[in-house]
Amino acid sequence: MLLQPQQVMPYAMPALLAWVVYRRVRRNFGPQAWKPKRTVARIVLLALVALLLAAAAVFVPQAALPMLAGLGVGLVLAGFGLRHTHAEWRGGVRTYVPNPWVGGILTVLLVGRLAWRFTQGGGVQGAQQQPSALTLAVAATLVAYALCYSIGLVLRMRALGANPPRD
Repeated sequence: MLLQPQQVMPYAMPALLAWVVYRRVRRNFGPQAWKPKRTVARIVLLALVALLLAAAAVFVPQAALPMLAGLGVGLVLAGFGLRHTHAEWRGGVRTYVPNPWVGGILTVLLVGRLAWRFTQGGGVQGAQQQPSALTLAVAATLVAYALCYSIGLVLRMRALGANPPRD
């Protein structure tokens, strides 16, 4: 007996979201090895998402102002996060220690908005509706933060140099 997508989605979506949240939380704490190719790929992907959000700001009624506010909040949080991120060489590998408070705030924002959307919007069927201005503002905050933080991290890692310091 083969399951239909309508039967699997109510279980697959929460599992996927739990995995995404777990990965986000894990990246907020402790030293993280810097992976330049992954960071550049993230920057390219986030730039494309930012362009799509900018298009949404034009086409979704009354979304431009909340998205602009989300952009501002994301940039401020990224600046604060970068100021409190420590980059160093550990065991011959460039690493960074992100600020857990900023990551925690963004994770709570993401999880809170997802929970609200799923409880008030009808679960998976609610995802088919046009996004609200608040959802777009949260998306703009998260994308602006991640894009600005990733670019700042590339610059910070370049400043460390290509080779570990000699003791």
